[in-house]
Amino acid sequence: MSRSDVLNTSGQVVYKYGDVSRETLERLQVYVDLVLKWQPAQNLIAPSTIPDIWTRHVVDSLQTLWTYPEARTWVDIGSGAGFPGVVTAILLADDPEAHVHMIESNQRKAAFLRTALRETGSKGTVHPGRIESVAKDWSLGKVDAVSARALASLETLFQLSEPFTREGAKAVFHKGQDFQREVNEASARWDFDLVEKVSVVDPTSRMLLFSEISARSE
Repeated sequence: MSRSDVLNTSGQVVYKYGDVSRETLERLQVYVDLVLKWQPAQNLIAPSTIPDIWTRHVVDSLQTLWTYPEARTWVDIGSGAGFPGVVTAILLADDPEAHVHMIESNQRKAAFLRTALRETGSKGTVHPGRIESVAKDWSLGKVDAVSARALASLETLFQLSEPFTREGAKAVFHKGQDFQREVNEASARWDFDLVEKVSVVDPTSRMLLFSEISARSE
C-alpha cells in the first residue's frame, strides 16, 4: 500500500467524524507512524487497540480541541503517548498564538513526545516530571485549558489541574460509560459548571467540559 493509499484510508476515517485539512491529516499520519515505530520498545498504547488506532486514539483525541475550540494555550497532563496532547498540537500547528504544554513523568515517553512534536512540525513543550511538581512551579503564563485522557478519576483530575483551573482555565476530560458516577462523586467536594458532549467514537462515553471549578469548603 502506497503512502497515498494510507492517507486516503486514514482520511476516510477522520472525515467520517469531522473535517481536517490535508496538511493536518499528513501530520497525523506522521505521528501515527511514529507511535507504531516506537510501540515495540515503549508500549505506548494497548496492543489490542493498534488495528483501530485511528478511531480509538486519533479521532478520540481530535475531540479535545473540538470540545473547546476557542482555547489556544493547553496543558495536557499525564500525556503518555500524546493522546490527546500531540493531536491537539497538530490541529493548532499553523496558529501562531497556540501552544500545547505536555506534562509526562516517564522520561522515555517524554523523549517520544519531543520527537513527535519535532517530526510533525507542531508547537509544544514537554515538561518531564510529576504533574504536581510542574503545576506547582508553573511560571509560563496564562493557560486556557487543561486536558487529560485515560489518566485518573475526576476527583483526582480536579486536584491535579487545580493550579491552572483556579486561574480560570477550563478542563476537557474524556470519560467512559461510568462518567455519571464520577461526576456525582466529584460534586461532593467540588463546584463546577459542566457541559457534556457525546463522544463521536463511543455513544456511551462523554467529552466533559468543566469551567468555574473550585474546591468546596470543608
